[in-house]
Amino acid sequence: MENKPLYNPLDKRNLGKSVVDALLATEVKPLKDVGTFKGAGVYAIYYTGNHPAYEKLAKINTKAARVPIYVGKAIPKGGRKGASIDSSQESQALSARLQEHASSVAIATNLRLDDFSCRYLVVDDVWIPLGEALLIQKYHPVWNTVIDGFGNHDPGGGRYVGKRPLWDELHPGRAWAAKCTPPKFDAKGILFLVSKYMKSVR
Repeated sequence: MENKPLYNPLDKRNLGKSVVDALLATEVKPLKDVGTFKGAGVYAIYYTGNHPAYEKLAKINTKAARVPIYVGKAIPKGGRKGASIDSSQESQALSARLQEHASSVAIATNLRLDDFSCRYLVVDDVWIPLGEALLIQKYHPVWNTVIDGFGNHDPGGGRYVGKRPLWDELHPGRAWAAKCTPPKFDAKGILFLVSKYMKSVR
């Protein structure tokens, strides 16, 4: 007789999955049209453009937004320090993060903001990191796992001795990234890594 493990609805993976399922049930919206709203949470960004590196993703997502190019989280400053149990509702962290991503795409020399859409979900602070972790585990988005740096900020203060993120090497445009030292891979090397990754996309 087979002994199957008992289903525990309060197991952290099941709780995290409920966040993922709720996000995937939300409406897909153009990234450029994300306005300002209250709340922190998780999000997924999708690509449908004609950049050759992401041709497979674009073909899938043109039919239905199914495979994100990037997923992330936005946690309010108060939530990071436990300053308020209601900080998720009080902040504008999620809309600000999505608008920041829209700006990064808009100034990239080889991307079009019109080719990006997103889903987002306002979530209670305690579940946000778990939701993001399960989204990354589920999809392994290329901008999370292969091309680092899309979500990076300007280090400021003259701290440009670090290497330029791979994302900025492949998609130049952010002024602060141009001040950093070249990364290990040039654009050609990054495209090779992406082509290997795309073989696993379904």
